[in-house]
Amino acid sequence: MRFYNINIPKWGVSWIILIFIFVLPDDGMSQGGRLQIIQLSGVVLQPDSAGGVPGVHVYVPKAGRGTTTNQFGYFSLPTLAGDSIVISAVGFRKQHYIVPDLDEDAITLLIPLEEDTILLPEIEIFPYPTEELLKEAILAMRLPNQADYDAINQNLNENTMAEMFRSMPMDGSMNYKYYMNQKLTYMHDGYGPRYNPLLNPFAWAEFFKSLKRGDLKQK
Repeated sequence: MRFYNINIPKWGVSWIILIFIFVLPDDGMSQGGRLQIIQLSGVVLQPDSAGGVPGVHVYVPKAGRGTTTNQFGYFSLPTLAGDSIVISAVGFRKQHYIVPDLDEDAITLLIPLEEDTILLPEIEIFPYPTEELLKEAILAMRLPNQADYDAINQNLNENTMAEMFRSMPMDGSMNYKYYMNQKLTYMHDGYGPRYNPLLNPFAWAEFFKSLKRGDLKQK
């Protein structure tokens, strides 16, 4: 590797220093010559209430950084003075905010959103592409006759329906109910003997009183 020595006169060095001072960009610097970072925080609110909106995107497009609101609509994002903030969410209009150049190092905002309602044009859907094909299908349609009605009545017979009900297996909800009842019985049996009403003397006493009163006689 070779190193080259470049002889620059003294007046040339001064000109180069002046060029670097006045020509180089000064992006991201405040008026005092320092980078001003502002912590931007806030809550994104719904348009019709004081509740927060979760999942709202808060980002700086130019810098390529951002965040989203939590379940309460709160967000916190480090920004620079002069950054353009975009607040966007599905179903709401975009909000824009420019971070002001202040002496404070933190800003808190309350951002109410506005609903973005889009009315779509009406669309009519027909079962056939043309009216002529619809008329032909109606004319060619066969109406049920007496034999069809007899078959329907036979399938809806009370005895047939009762037999189908007795032979039908349990569905998911019935299986779940049976399982929970069995589990509850198992838990009760684990803490002591199962309750038997035949061994309850108070139940027998109430039974004899009902016999004397004639509550069990058929009316």
